[in-house]
Amino acid sequence: MTVDLDLPIVGSPVVGSLSPSRAGDFMTCPLLFRFRTIDRLPQAPSTAATRGTVVHSVLERLFELDPEQRTPERARDLLRPEWEALVGAEPEVATLFADEAELSAWLASAEELLTGYFSLEDPRRVLAAEREQFVEVVLPGGLRLRGIIDRLDEAPGGALRITDYKTGRSPGEAFEGKALFQMKFYALVLWRTRGTIPALLQLMYLGDREILRYAPDEADLLAVERKLLALWEAIERATQLQDFRPRKSRLCDWCDHQALCPEFGGTPPPWPAVVPGPHDPLPHQRKHLPAG
Repeated sequence: MTVDLDLPIVGSPVVGSLSPSRAGDFMTCPLLFRFRTIDRLPQAPSTAATRGTVVHSVLERLFELDPEQRTPERARDLLRPEWEALVGAEPEVATLFADEAELSAWLASAEELLTGYFSLEDPRRVLAAEREQFVEVVLPGGLRLRGIIDRLDEAPGGALRITDYKTGRSPGEAFEGKALFQMKFYALVLWRTRGTIPALLQLMYLGDREILRYAPDEADLLAVERKLLALWEAIERATQLQDFRPRKSRLCDWCDHQALCPEFGGTPPPWPAVVPGPHDPLPHQRKHLPAG
């Protein structure tokens, strides 16, 4: 998807691009980053990821309505049309279900997540300024940061709140920092493009109906910027050496590429003749993966 936005640019020319998901890939497993970003290997659809996509779409549509219409009943009414729209865009997801009974049970599980959302906030009172907002900035040195914010709220006084929906369960205390990295990434981009640090970051976990909130400050965002620049240096070194090493963890159980991973007896594909450049469009990736 190409998005043309007139956003302030901090530095140029562009030498590379990072999104929160791709940065997270490299921190989780450098080989996973290679598979997704350099080799561009396809990812098979899953019921959990697809449910996340549909629930996010329903919530996006909900905030297109007048405040008084943002009700649980209206959200339920939007569920099947959003599923059908996804099937129209990505027909392969229809193969996830053997029959209508399986699909109905899956839609019921998505409805339960929407019920969880309404237990966390009343959308009729939310001042949502933007939904599914594409943001980007180029840092000094040429690293482009880009991503899509689920919802950006703006108070009458101008204070900003970044809200992200997660369809999984909330992380334990030891993993909260990793969960907030994505939100601080978005906060950094907004700060660098608008000159304003968001007042609040909030992750809404619909799976267990919890909210993780954090108020960032300048020191937080400068630390994230330094981390991203160091991360990009590590990616550049790995690219020059053609050496993206696997990092085994519990997350390997959910990886689509185990058969190609040396940790599981596999062999990565040959290094591509042409490595995607910083201006190449990213391959289509489902943005809304289950968290938890």
